[in-house]
Amino acid sequence: MSPRRLLLVGALGVAAVMFAALVFVPILFGASQFLFGGGIGGGGGCVNVAGAGAQPAAATDAKSVPADYLKLYQEAGRKYGIPWNLLAGVGKVETDHGRSTMPGVSSGENYAGAGGPMQFLAATFKAFAVDGDKDGKKDRYDPEDAIPTAAAYLKHNGAPERMRTAIFQYNHSWDYVDLVLDWAKRYAGGEFEAVQANGINCEDNELPANVGALVKTIIAFAMAQRGKPYVFGANGPDAYDCSSLIQAAYRQVGLNLPRTTFEQWPFGVKIAKGKEQPGDLVFFNSGPGTSADNPGHVGMVIGGGKMIVASCSACVPAIGVKTYKKANWIGVTRPLARPDFKKKVSELAARQ
Repeated sequence: MSPRRLLLVGALGVAAVMFAALVFVPILFGASQFLFGGGIGGGGGCVNVAGAGAQPAAATDAKSVPADYLKLYQEAGRKYGIPWNLLAGVGKVETDHGRSTMPGVSSGENYAGAGGPMQFLAATFKAFAVDGDKDGKKDRYDPEDAIPTAAAYLKHNGAPERMRTAIFQYNHSWDYVDLVLDWAKRYAGGEFEAVQANGINCEDNELPANVGALVKTIIAFAMAQRGKPYVFGANGPDAYDCSSLIQAAYRQVGLNLPRTTFEQWPFGVKIAKGKEQPGDLVFFNSGPGTSADNPGHVGMVIGGGKMIVASCSACVPAIGVKTYKKANWIGVTRPLARPDFKKKVSELAARQ
């Protein structure tokens, strides 16, 4: 690791019009790319990440990689779903696959405190260390431990879907990123392109089968805000916080939720974990001042264990799709199961 590495919308009338135009015309929801991709909101286009973890064939330039290192790169790549040639690019730039005679490669540390063939700071290695050879030790100077640890660290920082970001976290230099990718391309014969989704993955756009048009309308609005900033207390349209995003999404179909997470938690009908459906709200303990009875963070289920959520100002993406199956997940509510919401939906439908 180099010296610079760091640990790191409308009133009810408008809603009714949208309800007529979108909720009761299912054909409009056949193209999820249009709904959730480019052209609406602030999200921009999505990126297909389906092949982000593909393992390319080794090209002629890969013959210059020591055979034992090449094997370790390929094994770690398969295990962590990261292209092996990117790991090899990091290993090449950092220490020429452990062959460098500079201080801190085979023992000791360089002037920045980095050590081992993949150049980890001691604290970073400790946090992500993998016992690759299963000898009961985690040794940053042992490539059998250091290489899978590098894969785990890249994975933690967004790889393979956000590979440029992950490499930048490995060493905070875009020149470094370009150099690693240059070697990765050479090792794969020049045809390799790293995926950089910027948090907007096309795969997230597909909703489970049989999702109703009403819920699609709600989710479509929230998904269209991807790429916009999180600002605590903001109410849109240029920025949102977690609860204002949820409130605005439901407002699109003429349903009014309370403004804050603390108010939204008791508002919906409680649903058992595992029974959640798209459009339901998932709540989280977010630290001091929150608890199992007073959650401080909220997202909206879109399906497949994922939610659309306004996370935080420093999060990347600030508004995006993430898993909700986390240790601090408190519970689920279904606002649409409220009797008054059911009545409201029926009234709006009757007007059409």
